[in-house]
Amino acid sequence: RRPPKGTTMARIFVALLLIAVTAPLALAQADRKEALPEELEGLEINPVMGTQLNLQLPFVDENGKKRKLADYFSPGKPVILTLGYYKCPMLCDLVLNEMVNSLREIDLDPGDDFEIVTVSFDPLETPSLAKGKKQSYVRDYERPSAARGWHFMTGKEKNIGELANSVGFDFRWNAKRDEFMHGAAIFVITPDGRLSRCLTPPRQGPYWFPFSF
Repeated sequence: RRPPKGTTMARIFVALLLIAVTAPLALAQADRKEALPEELEGLEINPVMGTQLNLQLPFVDENGKKRKLADYFSPGKPVILTLGYYKCPMLCDLVLNEMVNSLREIDLDPGDDFEIVTVSFDPLETPSLAKGKKQSYVRDYERPSAARGWHFMTGKEKNIGELANSVGFDFRWNAKRDEFMHGAAIFVITPDGRLSRCLTPPRQGPYWFPFSF
């Protein structure tokens, strides 16, 4: 028996809180190997709860189809939003792995009770990369509905920047390291597109920001 729809966001948030417990274990070994890069100085995650996202922003899904954020919002279904990039050498996969592990612990299904939208902030990445990443995570999630409830997007620099700014997420390209510098965050968005929650895992590994809400 499914829980009342009104409890969906609360249950999802409780599941994501598990990341605060499991992430340090996953990152402890990495923390011993590498110190926090100086290049991360100045990068912040400063969400303002209640901020209205522009749901008309256009992106491209993993199948190469043009989509607006609004396509993934509907009454009664919150959206989990993550920002990263598909060629990320470590942090992005750690965030998604811990998110999946936590969401497995609740009896709510993506596509039925909520949506997940993962957006690459690298404007050079392609739908084929997004598709490969989706296939991997849908398999790991082990929920049949994940294939229709988890969306992997690419887009243009302007639209990516506007979305990132609306949730207070900073990132920048570092040519010397040949990778993006960024923090880690998972955002919960209300069905009408307002920022409701932000989870930033604790700094236990080389790229993590302090745990805060």
